[in-house]
Amino acid sequence: MAAPLTPDRFIAILKAEGVAVREYPGWRTRQRDDETGKAFGPVHMILNHHTGGRDALDTVAKDGVAGLPAPLAQIYLARTGAAWLCSPGRANHAGLMARNAYDSFLNEATTHPAPAKATGTVDGNDVAYGIETENRGDGQDEYPRAQYDAWVRINAAFCRAYGWSAESCGCHKETSIEGKPDPRGPVEGYGVRGKFAFTPAQFRADVAERLKHGASWSPRTTPAPKPPTTEERLSRLDKRVTALEMKES
Repeated sequence: MAAPLTPDRFIAILKAEGVAVREYPGWRTRQRDDETGKAFGPVHMILNHHTGGRDALDTVAKDGVAGLPAPLAQIYLARTGAAWLCSPGRANHAGLMARNAYDSFLNEATTHPAPAKATGTVDGNDVAYGIETENRGDGQDEYPRAQYDAWVRINAAFCRAYGWSAESCGCHKETSIEGKPDPRGPVEGYGVRGKFAFTPAQFRADVAERLKHGASWSPRTTPAPKPPTTEERLSRLDKRVTALEMKES
């Protein structure tokens, strides 16, 4: 049974993964369980979003928007890479998920079909942790390197805590029956990689790579040294032979 994490456990797994954690006032008791009569959990996946604007922390954590009360996610990920904890319980972020899409994450399939409403729906707010990542969502606003790195770490932290693979990490556009486009946009860079476009497949690959290492691991940020060519090896050998001959003489 994948029970929701306690607030203290929530903080612990993120810090162990190297995430800068910030606690929004009142986050430990702010949730939508009581108001909706629906319990959060069991939890089976992480759902990643972009905010669609800047400086939306208060909106996500406590203010909400018209017709959609806060909290709007469990985590608000700032451009600095700081993860603001907004709720340990049920949050209004996922809406209805297409059953075929949800099942692919539940079963950790290696492929994820386009969401089809005809397959039925699941209330994603019951079963998924939500991360709102600060970005305008216009396809032009860039995710800073530190933000993307923290994003990968947060997803990996949940996967480690529950024993999930990276295939439990979904994006809103992969589950939404309403045609949500998030997340999207260019990423400044990650590890030794330069600028690239965010894609769910690449994101899961980065989470999967992280999960191959311990929680304290950080990706290399400079290219690995290239192995010497045959000419370089021969040149070095010639130099050593010459040095030995000069020493013997």
